[in-house]
Amino acid sequence: MNKIFLQNSIGGLLKKIQKKKLSPEELSAAVIQNIKELEGNYHAWVVSGDEAVFARQREEHKVFENKVPEIMKDIPVAVKDIYNTADFPTQMGSVLWRDFTPGNDARTVFNLKRSGAIVAGKTVTAEFAVHTLNETLNPYDVTKTPGTSSSGSAVAVSLGMVPAATGTQTAGSIIRPASFCGVYGCKPSFGTIPRTGMLKTTDSLDTLGFFTVFEEDLRRMFDAMRVHGRNYPISDGALSDDVRQNKRKGKPWRVGIARTHTWKYAPGYAKDALLDFAKKLSKQKDIKVVDAELPFSMKKTHAIHESIYNKALSYYFQNEFTHGEDVSPVMRELIEKGNQVSIKEYRDALTAQSKMISDMDEYFGDFDILLSLSTAGEAPERNVFEQPDPSLMWTLAHLPVVGAPLFHAPSGMPFGAQFVARKYNDYLLFSFLDYLRELKIIPEKAGYAVEHPIK
Repeated sequence: MNKIFLQNSIGGLLKKIQKKKLSPEELSAAVIQNIKELEGNYHAWVVSGDEAVFARQREEHKVFENKVPEIMKDIPVAVKDIYNTADFPTQMGSVLWRDFTPGNDARTVFNLKRSGAIVAGKTVTAEFAVHTLNETLNPYDVTKTPGTSSSGSAVAVSLGMVPAATGTQTAGSIIRPASFCGVYGCKPSFGTIPRTGMLKTTDSLDTLGFFTVFEEDLRRMFDAMRVHGRNYPISDGALSDDVRQNKRKGKPWRVGIARTHTWKYAPGYAKDALLDFAKKLSKQKDIKVVDAELPFSMKKTHAIHESIYNKALSYYFQNEFTHGEDVSPVMRELIEKGNQVSIKEYRDALTAQSKMISDMDEYFGDFDILLSLSTAGEAPERNVFEQPDPSLMWTLAHLPVVGAPLFHAPSGMPFGAQFVARKYNDYLLFSFLDYLRELKIIPEKAGYAVEHPIK
């Protein structure tokens, strides 16, 4: 296996290229080699490129040279198979869309290419990015789930096939795979990464994000994918606000421990791991850690999410629903449940979501960062639904989140913690994580399943 992506951050790879110690062709060859050696065991990819595809993309990128910052120049990135791509089919984990070729790039894929990135191929997603797993296997233990719909992307990064991959999250589909596969996963603030040219499941929840090996690459991927400029006045104004994106001068970081109403589902080892980590934070003179009692509205998140999610699925997939056995039993059940949600119930749920968004925005006047578990614990068996966890809570409230690979269960399996910030305070969140990395409180890079498989 070529370990170039396990040993170097994206910034490190770019420096090697600039110093002529590494060529773009060698990066492409590393992707091809790693997929050839590992894919047969783990099934992370729907389709991947060859050198001819990569060379064509490098040639096409020349139109952007010296026009925009090429912060991802020649860096291979895997793309979840619900993003439209001009170079590859977009099949969305469904036999109904087999061999569908959109002929264009999703807006955020265009953004990545404009920044110089190479689309290495498409990663496996759950059927329509919902719950029914496809063929991807957890690289630590193939009997365990790799997570929900962004599993192919998480596994491709966990194995060091690519340095980064895109994902999406409507409930927990970035944070859960990141936790179960032991990598960094980021679900930015809702709306900061454009959704044009994407599979749509739920208008008020669908959020685009990504996975990385190295913590320092989170900011770079966000910069490459997000919207920029005055055409996006709300998000751009907040993201450009230095006061908002920096810790208060002379004050410690204010960190709240959010056990949430899902705490009861976590096993003892997971609770102990999070609380021990909180104690480690509290020993830093520049961090103040306190228990966080969330607004009352946040206790209803899972029920509100279910109403919005199922109703939206019943609307957007009403045609697919007529295709019988070509749609999984789980998907059919969710659509049937959605059909039972009245328009009034749906509107009431959206109103409740708006209340949560407002409450949490105000709530962050008392905190810079919230800390919670990513998942209830380690990955369960395949096709066993995960225990409730806080992931969809932060999705529902439109908050930026990073899942960090911090812990291991008694079995040795990885699981993570979530760092959460106020909506649009994405850069403040990255700065806090950079600070923890510099203190060696969180890892500079994720552990690698290909080097430490458990089963």
